This record gives sequence, C-alpha cells and structure tokens, in this order.
Amino acid sequence: MQCFNKYYQKPWQKRLAILKKNGFLDEKEINQLETQAVDPTLGDTMIENFVTQYQLPEGLAMNYVINGKEYVVPMVTEEPSVVAAASNGARLVKFGGGFQTKSLSRLMIGQIAIENVTAMDQLVETIDQRQDEFLEIANHAHPSIVKRGGGARWIRTRILADDMLSVDMAVDVQEAMGANMLNTMLEAVADEIRSTLHQDILMSILSNYATECLVSAHVEIPVTVLAKEKIDGATAAAKIAQASRFAHLDPYRAATNNKGIMNGIDAVVIASGNDWRAIEAGAHAYAACDGQYRGLSQWRVDGDQLIGDLTMPMPVGSVGGSIKIVPLVKINHHLMKIESAVQLAQIIVAVGLGQNLAALYALVTDGIQRGHMRLQLKSLAASVGATKDEIPMLVNALEEQHARDSHTAEVLLKKIREEKE
Repeated sequence: MQCFNKYYQKPWQKRLAILKKNGFLDEKEINQLETQAVDPTLGDTMIENFVTQYQLPEGLAMNYVINGKEYVVPMVTEEPSVVAAASNGARLVKFGGGFQTKSLSRLMIGQIAIENVTAMDQLVETIDQRQDEFLEIANHAHPSIVKRGGGARWIRTRILADDMLSVDMAVDVQEAMGANMLNTMLEAVADEIRSTLHQDILMSILSNYATECLVSAHVEIPVTVLAKEKIDGATAAAKIAQASRFAHLDPYRAATNNKGIMNGIDAVVIASGNDWRAIEAGAHAYAACDGQYRGLSQWRVDGDQLIGDLTMPMPVGSVGGSIKIVPLVKINHHLMKIESAVQLAQIIVAVGLGQNLAALYALVTDGIQRGHMRLQLKSLAASVGATKDEIPMLVNALEEQHARDSHTAEVLLKKIREEKE
C-alpha cells in the first residue's frame, strides 16, 4: 500500500494521520490511540512504526516468602485469577516456611553453525585444540563484560549431521540477559573459523534453550493445611501428587500444566522488563529434555508433607534492554527490592511453582471453574457495559442463573437498571 511508503520515517502524529486519511481508522479510534500513547517518544525508541501503547493491567502477588525474605511481586497479565492464584499458592507455601530457591548455574549458550563440512573428525579436533584461542577472541570482542567479572567460559562441539557442526560457547553475562553481547562474541569467533579454518558459517546466534542457566524452587507444606470442606489434607496432597504424575505421563496434560506455570512466570517476566518469549521457548524445550514433553513441576507426598519442586531455565537480566528505559520496570524492580539477576530469577521460578500449586489444588478439590469463573464473570460484566457499582450485582445474578453468555448478561444488566429506577 503506497500510503505506508517509508512509514517508519514519519513522525508519530503523521502516522496516525495516514491511518485516518486512508480509512483504516475513524477520528474516534485515532483519539483512542492518542490517549493510550502515554509516552510516544519512548514508544518510538523501543519499536518501529509506533502508533500507541497497548496497556495490560498490573497487580501485586502477596504472601511470597523466598529464602526467608518476604516479597511483594508485580505481575502483568490480562487473564483473570492469575494474581489471585499466585497469592493463594504462596499463602499455602508460607505454612511450610516459604520457598527455598537456588541458582544452579548462570551461563548463556550461543551457537556457531558450520555447514558443508567435509572432514568432520579433523574439524572437531582442530576446534578442540584451539579452544583457549577462541575464548580469548570472544572476550576481546566484548572486553567490558570481562572487566565486570564475566566472559566466555567454555566451548564445545556437537555433530548435528554428517555435514553440520554446532560450536557451542558458554558466556557469563553477569547481570544482563546478554543476547547482544553473546551474539557479538559469537560472530568474532565465527569470523576466525571462517578465515583460518576455511569453513562455511551458516549462522551465529544465542540459544534460548538456556540449560546452563537453571534455577530451582523447593517447597514443603504440611498436608493438614490443604484440608478443605469435604476433603481432608492428606487426600488433597495425594491428589496433587497424582496430578503431577499425570502431567509427567501425558504430553496433552503436560502442555496445560506448564501453561499454568507460565501464567505466573510470564506475568513477572513482563513486569521485570525481560523477554517473556525467550523464557517461554526455553521452558518448553526444557520440558522435553528427555525426549518426551513433560510437566515442569514435580509434586510428591513424604510422610505428612507435600513436597514440590520446579527447575527450569531462567536467563533474565537486571540491567539492559527495556529495564533501563521503561520507568514502570524500574519501579517494579524497586518493589521487589531486586539486587541481582540471580535474585530476580529465583523470585520468578518461585512464582511459577506457587501458581502451579494453586492450579493443581483447585483442580483436585473444587474444580478449576469455581474461583476462576467468578473472575471471568467480572470481565463479562464489564464487557457488556456494567459500571463499577453494577459489576458485583451482575456477577451475582449470573451465578444464580448459572449463565456465562453475553446475551444473558445484557438482559440481567437491563433488569438491574430497571429495578434501580
């Protein structure tokens, strides 16, 4: 479309004017984009063809005690019940003393893919012999990270096919997520391989499968705190453990189990200014690390304790990217009292385990819909035009009729308003 020629070069207001002039949006819709654009300058800095800010609600998860320290955790999500579930899961864990977390390692891995290899064994041997030299080249390409105590740590080779080799490099990226840093170092080494070993380089790129950046969370909860109405705590705990087993046996269940974990994790990753897509990719790859896609969490009963564990890649940063330039991200880091990337990663994994506990507990006791649907009904009520004061009345009316559709909501809202007149 000719009207979008060099659109990225146009000033923000001109971009909006083009949308209006060419019939894509009317004046009311343009005004909405302008109203939502809280900081056009920042938006233009972060992405191309910026038109507005797309806002998501942020809430605070409560009850998180991690390694003996209490946290308030900001979460950004549009899905009802996520913040409430995360808080409830942490409340249960609190009875057992909270979450115990640890960082197992913190290195990012990148790959140099070599194609059209004709003498594989000889190439592997040569690269192995020159490891120290390649590490030095990588560090020379990004000396600032070396000054801060980081840098390239090791190189390995993996034969992917008769003609393709992956040269993997692990880098200590310190407080950053490290994508740009790692890519710069990889390209420097790739240039050396290309020029001195006369190999064809397919690409040089970091991997989001961050198997050297693992974080674990562990909880032990007295089964007695799980008692609820018609189910005793020991039975609830046994069912949670069985639900965990279900997710390890069946990839269909595992996908939904892990989506629930990521409900919590993504929300905190977004709030912290990190790349939730990278975290998602790494998590799901790790869930299939033994060849079958499985649930990321493990729950079991040991005596009178329900024990839960979650280990997964968590390559987040506390500096760099949007963390530096988005004011709300800085506020969120202050809320969590973040002092390091390791600390942030441990908080995020703890939230993932807390979210999972809340979901499994609801599934094996009341069913997922009881608490979840009430929050969904609030969204339904708002979508049909109920005011803040009308929403609770409309939600109650919908629950009484066991209704979940917009038509019924509209009819009931009309009735509520008529009764008020």
